[in-house]
Amino acid sequence: MKDTFVVNIIHRPEMVPEYAEKVTGHGKAEDIGRKALLTESLDIFKFQQETAHKNGLKTTIQMTYASLFNDEAVELAKAHHEKYGDEIALSLLGLPCKEFREKYKTKDFCIWMFSMEDKKSIVDDVFGKFHERFGFYPESTGSYYMDADLTNYIKEKYPSVKCAVATCWEEGPKAYHTCNNSWYTLFDGGPWNPWIPSKQNTHAPAANEEEDAGIVAIPHLSRDLLACYDGNGSNFGTHPQNVLRGMIYDTKTWEYPYLYNLIDQYRHLAKYNNGYSYNMMFVGPGWLNKMGRWEQPYELLKKSYEDGMRYYGELKKEGKLIDQTMSEFADFYRANKNYTEPECALWKDILYGSDKQLFWYCDPYMRAQVNMDQGGAIVDLRPYAAKLEWEVGIGTKHVQDASYPFLIQEKYRAGYFTHYAGEGTVRSAKLCYNSEEVDLCQCRTHASFSQEGKNRILTLDPVEIEFYDLTVKLQTRVIFEEGSSEIKIERKILGMSNPDAELTINEYMVACYGTTEYPEDMSHITLSVSGNDGSESIDYAYKCREAEINGGKLAKAVIPEIKTEVSLKTYADDATAYIKEGYAFSPMFTLGFRKKLANGEAFTTGIHMKRA
Repeated sequence: MKDTFVVNIIHRPEMVPEYAEKVTGHGKAEDIGRKALLTESLDIFKFQQETAHKNGLKTTIQMTYASLFNDEAVELAKAHHEKYGDEIALSLLGLPCKEFREKYKTKDFCIWMFSMEDKKSIVDDVFGKFHERFGFYPESTGSYYMDADLTNYIKEKYPSVKCAVATCWEEGPKAYHTCNNSWYTLFDGGPWNPWIPSKQNTHAPAANEEEDAGIVAIPHLSRDLLACYDGNGSNFGTHPQNVLRGMIYDTKTWEYPYLYNLIDQYRHLAKYNNGYSYNMMFVGPGWLNKMGRWEQPYELLKKSYEDGMRYYGELKKEGKLIDQTMSEFADFYRANKNYTEPECALWKDILYGSDKQLFWYCDPYMRAQVNMDQGGAIVDLRPYAAKLEWEVGIGTKHVQDASYPFLIQEKYRAGYFTHYAGEGTVRSAKLCYNSEEVDLCQCRTHASFSQEGKNRILTLDPVEIEFYDLTVKLQTRVIFEEGSSEIKIERKILGMSNPDAELTINEYMVACYGTTEYPEDMSHITLSVSGNDGSESIDYAYKCREAEINGGKLAKAVIPEIKTEVSLKTYADDATAYIKEGYAFSPMFTLGFRKKLANGEAFTTGIHMKRA
């Protein structure tokens, strides 16, 4: 797959676009059948299609339920399929229309939020209407999010489906807060790039054929893996109107180099993924209405879309891009990727001018983020190995919250830089010498990526740590072994101002579980530590207790609520393993090892996760 950059261009004739009814109605009573609304929406769809074709690009036309009642939209899709090779697919977005509201008596439109009974009924209605209009069932579908039960039902009932838009990367509490606490789409913790979802949980990639849900999933948008994580993802994506919403353009010249830099950084990911990279553009017509959007007039919305398509078109002409429909991409992905092959992204800041660098890793067992601004600390960790079943929608425990739970999450559980009391979640190390202590989270650095066999290795630039009368040069390597569900972290002392000195390294992991900022009940968690000198355990009761074992090999936590067992282990014989219970003000737990280190010595520990 040498230097293969694939793009999916997806359009939907959304006859009643999100946001647009109120704008088009301009103060009139709501009427989602208003002729002006339907006409404008179809005009925008035509413009989008024309812009793609003018630049030599194929599209996937995701027909909405509303568009299936519109003869012109149906005929356009058929004509563009014949002339340009566009795929006629089916979206589970765009449900609202007079026919839908009359039948289901609701203004809900997010398919994953309905009861399972209604999900099945809606899917059968939409797929049935599609078949009635086109004479076949679609090969692709999608929504902002598709839960596992929904995906499994669709695949069983409509086996032609092989590809789906299945999540919107990092659309969680951060996006919710920046939408005035009104946008109840909570599903962060999933992959940022295409994956094969498991039957148990859409966010968790399948580890083998038995877990395979039968589709290839793609994200709803390709987003900035740093700016989106630190802030609201809706402002940072290769959807041109995301960039405009984020005000990332020159207001005088109407130019937006950031959009092209973002596309290029996705192209660059081929370096870390065996020559393959991916991008997608999925823009609904509501973003291009004649009244404008946000602070931007229609002319700028139109220009940004034309410029974005032109850039993809130029890359294609230069032989640097392959445009595929969703079903074509599903076949390509199946032919070129295996279940355990990870997705890697060494990502740098291309927006704020900082020197910050993150590394993202995703496979069937975990999703992890390594932050070089914090000395290579792991600041986001999701235990996909648990393949957590997580029912979503009315009638379940999670009506809106579809996020995959975290063990570590610095945005929702503070990370290293925290309050004067308590601790935040992070996986890092402290160096201790005499009575001084320095956390590697305070040591900014950069990393380079390499691949050796089945190992993806992140090698960090050495950092210098200054104690009162000792300077230490230390290097960190983070090793992800494909198929192992383990992250190994190796620390090596490269030099000391006093070669005869000895210091103590404290490798630790502060963790908890949850999907939002709010604490969960920790009282069912069991902590244990074991090694050459026996074992000890603590049943979590917020009592601030600690236990340790000399000659320790394993420090472990079992978290029944998310069916996860996470452990820290080492192969050294002379380490002390320890566990710490938290307290109500700081409801975390800590797993760790302490070990003496001399000049030139190294210490390796590993995080391991499995289903409990």
